[in-house]
Amino acid sequence: MAKADSNLSFILNKPHDVTFEERPKPKIQSPHDVLVAINYTGICGSDVHYWEEGRIGSFILKAPMVLGHESAGTIVEVGSAVKSVKVGDRIALEPGTPCRRCTPCLAGHYNLCPEMRFAASPPIDGTLAGYYTSPEDFCYKLPEHVSLQEGALIEPLAVAVHIVKQAKIKPGQSVVVMGAGPVGLLCCAVAKAFGASTVVSVDIQPARLEFAAAYAATHTFTPERVSAEENAARLLKESGLEGGADAVIDASGAEPSIQTSIHVVRRGGVYVQGGMGKTDITFPIMELCIKEVTAKGSFRYGSGDYKLAVELVATGKVNVKKLITGTVRFEEAEQAFKDVKGGKGIKMLIAGPNEK
Repeated sequence: MAKADSNLSFILNKPHDVTFEERPKPKIQSPHDVLVAINYTGICGSDVHYWEEGRIGSFILKAPMVLGHESAGTIVEVGSAVKSVKVGDRIALEPGTPCRRCTPCLAGHYNLCPEMRFAASPPIDGTLAGYYTSPEDFCYKLPEHVSLQEGALIEPLAVAVHIVKQAKIKPGQSVVVMGAGPVGLLCCAVAKAFGASTVVSVDIQPARLEFAAAYAATHTFTPERVSAEENAARLLKESGLEGGADAVIDASGAEPSIQTSIHVVRRGGVYVQGGMGKTDITFPIMELCIKEVTAKGSFRYGSGDYKLAVELVATGKVNVKKLITGTVRFEEAEQAFKDVKGGKGIKMLIAGPNEK
């Protein structure tokens, strides 16, 4: 059990080996930093991947690391130069700190900073702890009517905002989203908020598609074990998009979905890779060339994405409450990871160790 004013932390030692450890409360290192008491943290697919594999691409776990990065909390201490927030403010925490000096940072693309210190990306500790320090400008105040539980979903919503911005969605356009996990569902919601008139959610799990239809999708589609061309043709016919979709977003990382995507997007359309999967895949490059598709990657979030995510929730344009399956006590974190891996629910939250 956590003691009062605890900095109990949920630590990954190696794949499938986690422990709880009471660590010293972190100290503010810069006059522009704040100390945040973590209230709620969501479980991300990347957290589960580290828990299972101990690595994602070139990010390899070499020493024990605190997991978690989708968090909301309450500011309990501020540095001497902090002006934008104060003690007692409830905030959504953007969990990556860039160097602010490199070419991508100076160009406004700080998510591409090669020196990014991102929570729960080895070797940087994450937010599944009692307390976490952050620069003040990476803390986003939550309006009074937005709960801290909703605040924990600002992070995946900001991911979706960045993806949909990459897709250049305009009012009246059509978008197909591959994958109906949390980010895929939020991409549907953001696309709709941006004015998309047709939003197609694609997944192999009927329960996910049922949720998507009630949440933000205008159409749903279940692919079959046939060629990418055949799935694409049926998707477009059933969705009334016989000329192809204006934009296709892959939020699955699955090779068959990626292949189908290129056959679904219209000539001159946009394809965005938001999901991460195998390092190398078979890709329909001829289709990409002939259709002159604009293909883009999407990585985390950039300038303005968190701010817009908070605004979308605050104004009711995106409802993140519906995605919350449940909340568990901090001491039940490992079971929550197992439940997420088992496909239970949409988004599980873990209460901070000091949350009553």
